[in-house]
Amino acid sequence: MIVSSAAGLESSAPGWVNSMMESLGAPGAGILIALENLFPPLPSEVILPLAGFAASTGHMGLIAALLWTTAGSVVGALALYGIGALLGRDRTVRIAAKLPLLKVSDIERTEAWFARHGAKAVFFGRMIPVFRSLISVPAGVERMPIPLFLTLTTLGSAIWNTAFVLAGYALGENWEEVAGYVSTYSKVVLIAAVVGVLAFVVVRLMKPGAGTRRK
Repeated sequence: MIVSSAAGLESSAPGWVNSMMESLGAPGAGILIALENLFPPLPSEVILPLAGFAASTGHMGLIAALLWTTAGSVVGALALYGIGALLGRDRTVRIAAKLPLLKVSDIERTEAWFARHGAKAVFFGRMIPVFRSLISVPAGVERMPIPLFLTLTTLGSAIWNTAFVLAGYALGENWEEVAGYVSTYSKVVLIAAVVGVLAFVVVRLMKPGAGTRRK
């Protein structure tokens, strides 16, 4: 068992996460990462180092862990891309028009920004907590070509996953240290996002007005 190799491991990784890796090995880690894309509260900073630690104990192969977790990232991202594609621009605009403090012009500016920087956003977004999942939705709404989306997602996810799986592999029983560092990083990112949202709300309240619809 994975948990038998390090005291106190169960306190950091939910029991069912351990169970899935113990039962399925590297494919289980891939499934967990796919679910993490769809349900961000599932922490990749716990799943990935734990997979690395499992590889260090021989419970799964290191290369298999890297391949399966990256495949899981791609599958989860594709699911969110599909949601964005099904939602579509027109429905997004209709929803935006009904939301307080959000104008159609905001959507239009976002579209223009994504047209210019979408490739970089998808690639680098894979390395930013929370946004690494959410960035797939606007990519779907804007119908980014699927081959490009898959390439960028695979490369960005491979970098993120490899860093944390290898960290867990190298640290062994001390793999939990990785989660601590990433937790701090995640908090900084989330605080920055909250500040950005608050700034947006303040500016919008000071400059009320309706946006325009794109023909």
